[in-house]
Amino acid sequence: MIRNASAVSFKKLGLPLIIIYNAATVGSVFGGWLAARLLRTGFTVNRARKTTMLVCALTVTPVVFAVHMRSLWGAVTVISLAVAAHQGWSANLLTLASDMFPRSSVASVVSLGTFGGAIGGALIAAFAGRVLEITHSYVPIFVIAGFAYLIALAAIQLLSPRLAPVSRA
Repeated sequence: MIRNASAVSFKKLGLPLIIIYNAATVGSVFGGWLAARLLRTGFTVNRARKTTMLVCALTVTPVVFAVHMRSLWGAVTVISLAVAAHQGWSANLLTLASDMFPRSSVASVVSLGTFGGAIGGALIAAFAGRVLEITHSYVPIFVIAGFAYLIALAAIQLLSPRLAPVSRA
């Protein structure tokens, strides 16, 4: 475990942050590519989207070990993998709206989802601060981060098992 976080100077964070940021870019492109590839091979939209999201959710899970890495580069590798998977997940999550809702409603649905995400982000930031205050450890936060995508995918599956287009009543 990196014992002394202050041992990593700001001068040394440049390259790790560049790598992590670029991993996010690659993950976003990969998430879109994988879903499109699965669609071309005959998968239904439902199966292609959820398979891609499952791959991304599983790829995030090793982030739970980031706090136990003995080297900066081990942590950078695991976090890079997680942010890449997050972006692949996001690319597909945002596309769910166009898979399920009429074109005239997509912007409104995405806006509502974005609003919910912003509120959730504020709440999780406050929660993370409280967890750190109580436990003095990042472990619970990384465990939550590692499994949140699997839980979210289970919720998506529960709420929309077939990703069928929504019909107007």
